[in-house]
Amino acid sequence: MGNGVREGQVDFKQQDVEPATSTHLPSKGVQEQKKVLNSLMSGALAGAVAKTAVAPLDRTKIMFQVSSKRFSAKEAYRLIYRTYLNEGFWSLWRGNSATMVRVIPYAAIQFCAHEEYKQLLGSYYGFQGKALTPFPRFIAGSLAGTTAAMLTYPLDMVRARMAVTPKEMYSNIVHVFIRISREEGLKTLYRGFTPTILGVIPYAGLSFFTYETLKKLHADHSGKSQPSPPERLLFGACAGLIGQSASYPLDVVRRRMQTAGVMGHTYSSILLTMQEIIREEGLIRGLYKGLSMNWVKGPIAVGISFTTFDLTQILLRKLQHSTNVER
Repeated sequence: MGNGVREGQVDFKQQDVEPATSTHLPSKGVQEQKKVLNSLMSGALAGAVAKTAVAPLDRTKIMFQVSSKRFSAKEAYRLIYRTYLNEGFWSLWRGNSATMVRVIPYAAIQFCAHEEYKQLLGSYYGFQGKALTPFPRFIAGSLAGTTAAMLTYPLDMVRARMAVTPKEMYSNIVHVFIRISREEGLKTLYRGFTPTILGVIPYAGLSFFTYETLKKLHADHSGKSQPSPPERLLFGACAGLIGQSASYPLDVVRRRMQTAGVMGHTYSSILLTMQEIIREEGLIRGLYKGLSMNWVKGPIAVGISFTTFDLTQILLRKLQHSTNVER
């Protein structure tokens, strides 16, 4: 009798526990897939929102970078105003469709890659589940930016061309690809690739490093696990300011090489491009042309980007958690 009761109790417990395990706890592989998908979606949205917000300033900056005109805030305002009068309000976003085609996959890959590189470096250095130390934090950001730039570079080239040419020259993104391939060769789609990668390493590395470091310092000193949205914007703005200032000369070189075919110049290498810019326009006025505008545009864009990514990640996790609980 006694043995029969005990066997019945064991059977009851097994039946009670097993269905709960299979129903409520997704496998590790499924969890990893959801995490990657969340990062891709959050990164794509972050990039789209941030770039659209600063598109007129970005287009104006590119137009100064690829010309020999001297930059000033007054001249930038005049250029924006003339563009508005001559071509209409929406012309200020000309090239933004190409930007979206590039920035959505770029941002999605960059943020997703950053999460994966953080995890890999955390395992390698023994910081699994904890904040990385400074050097791995910088490496994770640099690798993420490099990965995204390598996979999406031709789209950046197309976007630069559309930003500096009249709309009669290129009717749409596909037209740019066709004309460049036919008239200048497929290699032209990767012109300026080397300065891009050399610029991305410090830019992405310092941006992610600064943002992650400020979040960690905030958590250590405030006792709060997560910063508020305005604090995230501020941390992102600081990250953008530092990252873009460090890599700006290479950004100017990249734009010159990308648009050489339509601006009447021939740039064969990074050093020769730098030498020509310095000879014609000077070191500061040439290689740092438009930097003051970047100090306005960059912090806004990077602040919006990091904040949108973090908040979208939090929202998606909450939605998934509530879905799992309901099941």
